This record gives sequence, structure tokens and C-alpha cells, in this order.
Amino acid sequence: MKRSVVTALAIAGALAVVALWWPTAVVTADGATLATAVAELAGMIGSYLVCVQLLLIARVPWLERAIGLDRLVGWHKVVGTATLFLVLAHVSFMTLSQWLAGGHGPVGSYLQLFRLYPDMLTATIGTAAILLAGLLSAQLLRAVLPYELWYWTHVTTYVAIFLTFLHQVSAGPVFSGHPLPRMIWWAMYLSTAACIVYWRALTPVMRFAEHRFEVVAVVPESPRMTSVWIRSQRPELLRVRAGQFMLIRFLTWGHLLTAHPYSISNVPANGLIRITVAELGDHSGRLRELRPGVRVLLEGPFGGFVGRRRAGAALLIAGGAGIGPIRGLAEEFARMGRSVVVVYRASRGDDLALYGELSQLPGVHLIPLVGRRAELGYDPLDAESLAYYVPDAAHREAFVCGPAPMIEKTTESLRELGLPAARVHFEELSFA
Repeated sequence: MKRSVVTALAIAGALAVVALWWPTAVVTADGATLATAVAELAGMIGSYLVCVQLLLIARVPWLERAIGLDRLVGWHKVVGTATLFLVLAHVSFMTLSQWLAGGHGPVGSYLQLFRLYPDMLTATIGTAAILLAGLLSAQLLRAVLPYELWYWTHVTTYVAIFLTFLHQVSAGPVFSGHPLPRMIWWAMYLSTAACIVYWRALTPVMRFAEHRFEVVAVVPESPRMTSVWIRSQRPELLRVRAGQFMLIRFLTWGHLLTAHPYSISNVPANGLIRITVAELGDHSGRLRELRPGVRVLLEGPFGGFVGRRRAGAALLIAGGAGIGPIRGLAEEFARMGRSVVVVYRASRGDDLALYGELSQLPGVHLIPLVGRRAELGYDPLDAESLAYYVPDAAHREAFVCGPAPMIEKTTESLRELGLPAARVHFEELSFA
């Protein structure tokens, strides 16, 4: 129900944008005038969706509870794609309108806009930055780009949005000389900015002031995985559950400039939380260099598998660094009295981080699946193999965590076995 309310509000907002545009729209058979009207509408809806997109990842607790973090991230991607197309449509139709009116060609027509409209230089810079951020978010590029590059490119989009906003309110016919629409547009942007500043910037600082989080231990778990133990000075205020994740920023050189999403790999108790991280880049590769006493800023906790916990048997499937949240869930579910099976997929035996802990958890049946598919001659996560290793898989509630290709294959296999989609939960090891 809450998700429907959020969807209805978003649609109502888009219709309100159209209502703002309509009184000043000049729609005629003239090609140049029509192109201008389409460009204005595309620009306004694109700007509205920018605010929606920012709110979806502003860490607003009500939105997370209403929609769920996994869907919020999915919606953020969809809205982001739509925004990019609308921005391109705005630029293209504005250029087309000048081309049809003056016949200057595409480059000349675009340059003509600089003479006709104010703040075109800032709008061009901002638009280029937004398009670059969208390009770097493409799945193929995300797989090969350093997280830090993706992170800082997206940080610059806040400046880019401000630059394009100036162009909107100074050049848009809806706002130029019309105080009420201009006030509405300012209110939309300022309220979005307020949510981001409060939930993304002030909240972590206030939480740090309460908890004084610090590193208490760094433990190598395998050749490529490391655990970091973090302690709160106010354990009674700590509200973190196994299976959740947090954005973590270590306040030391080499870590200070970026916050990374890491899952909790224990059942938090006595103010202690643990993250278990695979070495996948420069930041994660430097975690072993951390020393006890380093202060930590934490955002969250976020989503994870919280809220999807029922009675009955559970099947937990982990791959790579996905063992972190799965390890915490396994212990919590076993304490609840649930029948727990953990399937642990790894290419090599020395990649089985936390294996010793899992094997000693009372009430947890651990099944390691080790080896590359080429060496084994089959896929241990296909439907036939899962049915062999876990004969009652179709009667369990499944939680899957790991790299995206593994999640896709595993969820497909579980559905082949007859497990309803509502009982298959998954979380990729990324935030956006």
C-alpha cells in the first residue's frame, strides 16, 4: 500500500509539472515553435525527475520503509535513465527549433542558443556532467571502473544540477516573469536539497557524536578477505541487525574521501559490529592497513534482508563477499529456531572466509561448493545441482547474496525448482 502511495505521489508531481508548463506552451503547426514547446516540456519533466532521483537515494527512512532499499535503488536507475533521455531530448529539440527557424545547421543552431538564452554556458557544463555520470553508471562500465571514480563523478552532479537550475529559472518561459511557478520550482529544489543535507550529511555526523565509532580489530579471514571490527561507545543506541549494510567512511588517510557500502557480518552485540570485505579495489585492498583506534563515520543501517524474515526453513546462498551478510543471518535464524542451510560458493578453497565460524554454528548445515565451473564440468548453482545438495529447497525461504551474475543464475535456478518469487530474496553487493 505504501509503495502505491509513493508511486501515486510521483505521478501526481509529474502531472503538476505538465500543468505548470501548459499555460505558457505555444503549440502550433510551425515546426520551430512546436520543437521549442516539446523541448521545454522535456526539460521541465527531466528536472522534476532529477529531484525524484535524488530523493530515492537521499536515505529518507520513510521511503526505505515504504518501498524497500532494493526497489529504491532499482527505481533510481530507471528514473536516472529516463532523466538522461529527457535531458538529451531537451537539448536536441531546442537545437532543432533553431535549425528549423534559421537553417544554421546543428552546431550553429546550438551556438545560436547562447545568444538567445541566459546562463547557457553553465547549463552546458552542468548537462555535460550529468550525462557523464549517467554514462559511467552503465553496467558494463561500472564493472571495470574504480568505485572512487564513479563516486566522485556522482558527487559532482550536485554542482551540475545547481548549474542547470540557474538556466531553468532564468530562461524558462514558465518561470521568467511568473513568480508563483518560480516559487514552486525553488521549493521543490530546496526541499530536495534539505533532505540530502540532513540525511546524507548531518545524520552521520550526529550519529558519530553519539556513538564515537572506532576500529577495534582488523582480522585477515582469507588471502582476499578481511574483517574489520567496529565498536560503538553507546551500545544501547546501536540499531543494526544482521543482513543490513552501512555506508562506512574510515577517518584516516586513504579512506577519508569516500564512503563504501559494506554488509554487517555478525549479529551485533555489546556495541560491536563487523564487516567482512573482499579485496576488489584500492579502498578494500587497504583495509588491512587500518589500525585500532581509527574513527569511523557510519551511514545507515540500510535495507538488506531486514523485514523479510518469516518462520520456517531458510536457505542461505553466498558467493564471494556475500558471505558477510549471510554469516550474520545464519546465526540469527538459528537462534530463532529455524532450520538453516547455508550454501557457500567459492572458486578456491582458500576463498572460504568465515568457514570455521559457520561450521561451528549450532543448527546450521553448511554446504561448501568449491571449484571453477570449467574444472567441475557443471554449474553447482544450476537447478539440478541445488536440488541434489538441498532436496527440500522448494520448501524453504531463500536469501541470496553475492556478485550480480551469481544472483541471476541462482534465483533462476530456485524458480525452476518451484520456489515462488516472493520467497526468493537477494541483494547485490553494490549500493546503486
